[in-house]
Amino acid sequence: MLNKHTPPIPPTAPAFRTIADLVHEHAQERPRAIAMIHGERRVTWAQVDAMADRVAASLQRDGVKPQDSVAICGANSLEYAALFLGGLRAGAAVAPLPAGATPAQIATMVEDCGARHFFVDASVPAFDSPARRISMDASSTPSLEAWLLPHGARPAPVQVEPDWPFNIIYSSGTTGTPKGIVQPHGMRWMHVARANSFGYDADTVTMLATSLCSNTTLTCFFPTVAKGGCIVLGTPKFDARAYLALAQQVRATHTMLVPVQYRRLMALPEFDQFDLSSFRFKFCTSAPFHADLKADILTRWPGGLVEFYGMTEGGGTCILEAHSFRDKLHTVGRPAEGHDIRVIDEAEKELPPGEIGEVVGRSSAMMSRYHQQPAKTREAEWYDSEGQRFIRTGDVGRFDAEGFLTLMDRRKDMVITGGFNVYPSDLEALLREHPAVADVAVVGVPSAEWGETPVAFVVVRDGGLSEENLRAWANAQLGKTQRLSGVRYLDELPRSDIGKVLKRQLRESW
Repeated sequence: MLNKHTPPIPPTAPAFRTIADLVHEHAQERPRAIAMIHGERRVTWAQVDAMADRVAASLQRDGVKPQDSVAICGANSLEYAALFLGGLRAGAAVAPLPAGATPAQIATMVEDCGARHFFVDASVPAFDSPARRISMDASSTPSLEAWLLPHGARPAPVQVEPDWPFNIIYSSGTTGTPKGIVQPHGMRWMHVARANSFGYDADTVTMLATSLCSNTTLTCFFPTVAKGGCIVLGTPKFDARAYLALAQQVRATHTMLVPVQYRRLMALPEFDQFDLSSFRFKFCTSAPFHADLKADILTRWPGGLVEFYGMTEGGGTCILEAHSFRDKLHTVGRPAEGHDIRVIDEAEKELPPGEIGEVVGRSSAMMSRYHQQPAKTREAEWYDSEGQRFIRTGDVGRFDAEGFLTLMDRRKDMVITGGFNVYPSDLEALLREHPAVADVAVVGVPSAEWGETPVAFVVVRDGGLSEENLRAWANAQLGKTQRLSGVRYLDELPRSDIGKVLKRQLRESW
């Protein structure tokens, strides 16, 4: 009988390896190859390996044992990357924390993960914490260099097991109560195992433009590291022109971007002047990726375009190779090999293709649990009739006859007005058709008459169209239950560090 807590690794998967061991192999085989670039700084695989050794040995000196936690918070840097890899080499679970969270939230996350060491840069404000605070950029004491053992230090070997925690990724770090998502080494290894499918190799040059605290970034970072390619760490604040200039300069082959970054890049008047012919694959995840934007990228940006749909918690992943399925750009693709994705109704019964329900998924890449939150872990799980464990996504969608998944909305974002389900994504798609609309988010707000009612927050290209006129234009084309009760203009929509619209914040501001 299947173990319902740890799904089997597909027989086609390569034997488990640790990423820390692969780093050491790169250093032995290609010691002078460039491993990472940040601004004018370049480090080789030999240097990365030696730094990871110093970090691991220093953690061991301080009594950090395998499966203990260390926390990192700050902007992307060579030090950040080396600390992550060194923590893994020591067998520790690394908790990369979002620098955009409030000091109180960061303090809560440090306490929750149980870290004894907290590595920070100058962007992280001081607060009381039992964890030892160590400065990555020498902005305070002790500095990283002062804390580290001397050059040449070597750690005691650690035999890492696949079910050990690899990292703890915190969700809802900007609103709500953060949840620590424990991802085991086996889950990360499965992300690496599919690297061959997307052209990763020792000649890969991967451009990063999102934070190392995000699973979005790590799904591109670690395959590059595992294959011995080169990581290019972007600037702290995303700038479309600077990104394209750097991609052209380093002859980038791979990148991971979120939809709002793609839209800014494609809207740049001089986009077509840059030589991007070196790209093999571009990836996207984390937020709705609209069909019109995918089509524009396919037309004007060389290389394949791949959308990943899934959760930091893991479970099921869908993959859309947009360059191969141009008639399916409105979907998020089909389940990845070895991934079992289903749709269930409100009674948690499985639905057939074509029916709309909540998306649940199961694979060998699944979180172990929410750290120290067993009730939240149970809420995130669904079991089929055979007792197999699935992760609930909270997304509403349906499969078409060819097995492609179309998403409707987040379950929590669906508006129930007068007893009818209204999907904000449908209203947002209509509003985007108006030439004056640059960006939009629709949310449900309380209504004494209907229970809930949809309202729209809109970023317009110019101020020539009034909010009421835009509302009237949309409502003339919407069904009675879908009609907007209000429109409000904003200079920009509030977004998380990885580009997700913060709809909870919008609801609370209405």
